[in-house]
Amino acid sequence: MTNTLSASDVERLLRDPSVDARADVAAKVAQQVGGSRLSPEERTIAEDIVRVLTRDAAIRVRQALADQLKESRTVPRDVALALAHDVDAVSLPILTHSLVLSDEDLVEIIRCSGGAKQAAIAGRERVSAAVAEAIVAADEPAALATLVANDGAELKEETLQRVLDRHGGNDLIKEPMARRAQLPVTVLERLVAAASAGIRDILSKRNDLPSHLASDLVLNTRERATVSLLSPTSPAAEALQLAEHLQRSGRLTPSIIIRAICLGDLAFVEAAFAVLADIPVHNARLLMYDAGPLGFKAVFERCRLPAEFFELFRIGLRVAQQTDFDGGENDRERHRRRTLERILTQYETIGDIGAEDLDYLLGKLRAAAVAAA
Repeated sequence: MTNTLSASDVERLLRDPSVDARADVAAKVAQQVGGSRLSPEERTIAEDIVRVLTRDAAIRVRQALADQLKESRTVPRDVALALAHDVDAVSLPILTHSLVLSDEDLVEIIRCSGGAKQAAIAGRERVSAAVAEAIVAADEPAALATLVANDGAELKEETLQRVLDRHGGNDLIKEPMARRAQLPVTVLERLVAAASAGIRDILSKRNDLPSHLASDLVLNTRERATVSLLSPTSPAAEALQLAEHLQRSGRLTPSIIIRAICLGDLAFVEAAFAVLADIPVHNARLLMYDAGPLGFKAVFERCRLPAEFFELFRIGLRVAQQTDFDGGENDRERHRRRTLERILTQYETIGDIGAEDLDYLLGKLRAAAVAAA
């Protein structure tokens, strides 16, 4: 064979059957198989040798094969598959680079392999929609983070939405998604609604962010900061002062009130209802918590809040009253999540959102308000 094993290579194998010797031979033969200078007869012999080496007990030998064959377009498919199904140290170069493997091969490997192999496939230069769907279905967070960060991955809108449904609270996935070169507006809306500080900064630098979402990004940041000024133990006078200030500046919005409900800041919610209805806080409180059907309806309508939010506010207040703080570290965050989960469970209109945090819910509320205007 041209450029094949030399006499010294053969002699070395005969006197030194060590792993080092076999690894060197594996690399040399693999290099020949990956090239185009062999005759048909020589190629057949070289491929047979490679097939034997794929079953070598030493990982280092199989690694040498994989490193040499990872970008070869002429390696036999059965050899590529054998290496792709091998241990991670052998398979990852093949899974990341090999163009011999078909989409069907990759999907099958995803279905029967762990996160490292899935992440290698997710990081390929090109990932088809079918392969991306299989990675999303497998639901390994590390592989998903690699997938959404890969601009060479073909990700449909519904695929991105499913990732957010399952991992909308995970910045390790949302952040690389926010950096994608292209994103559907519907996905951008969800990222804006649920953006942490770091992701807000990333989104604000996107050239394709629609103006209304840029405004929402600012509003979302402002509302978070505003509600954080109070706590469930803040004096009623401070809550009333903040509600009056927000009303004067046109910022006493439905979303900021429901945010306060989910955080358990009922003193602020009562003050907000009082300010919007232009009645004393005591009166607003009596109407809001009326056990009958008339009180809350009357004060809600007087506040001129959007009618489509009536049931959400009614259930939210009831849940917030019934959900206690546990007194432990970060109990406010746990209270917020328990409250939101209970609201979503009881409020059937939005119960199928699948959101993992309050901000996505608020994004939906804002979108509904715009649609109803």
